Amino acid sequence: MSGAAGAVGSMVGQFASLAGARRVVGSAGSIEKVRYLVDELGYDAAFNYKDGPVLNQLRNAFPDGFDVFFDNVGSDHLAAAIDVLNEFGRVAMCGTISTYNAPEHDAVPVDAFKIVAKRLRLQGFIAFDHEDLREEFAPQVGAWLESGRLTYRETASQGIEAVPAALTGMLTGANTGKAIVRLADDPV
Repeated sequence: MSGAAGAVGSMVGQFASLAGARRVVGSAGSIEKVRYLVDELGYDAAFNYKDGPVLNQLRNAFPDGFDVFFDNVGSDHLAAAIDVLNEFGRVAMCGTISTYNAPEHDAVPVDAFKIVAKRLRLQGFIAFDHEDLREEFAPQVGAWLESGRLTYRETASQGIEAVPAALTGMLTGANTGKAIVRLADDPV
């Protein structure tokens, strides 16, 4: 299970597939992004988190539970994952985008009893913590990109005046993939 269909989540789902995950499911905020995850990125399934409770959609996607969850959303996504994860499941926590626009950071509503009873492992991480893996990571990802097995999209804007709209679009889900603001024309 991967988090939202942003630049990070879309890469993580592809990495999971390429590494041999049995089933990769993602969530996104529009039917177009759901189609993108399945049709272009090769996810086994995806759901629109705006179509109903994430917990119900996640249970439908994984009636027998799942073992690994990548979380960059927090909030109802994390709470639902804790409910549907199998015993000894693992959660890689990389962000909490659901709180980025909030004036106050509310606590994520999780059931601590389920975390203990299922013996779940929740681990926060930042990519910079793993610089020692760069020499192994770069050639592998480069080969996947070159072969076309790993793909990505960018939503590009032009000029410094586009920064506020690009940032707002990134935080509200208006973009697909990585949001980029080009300050100068690309060299020829």
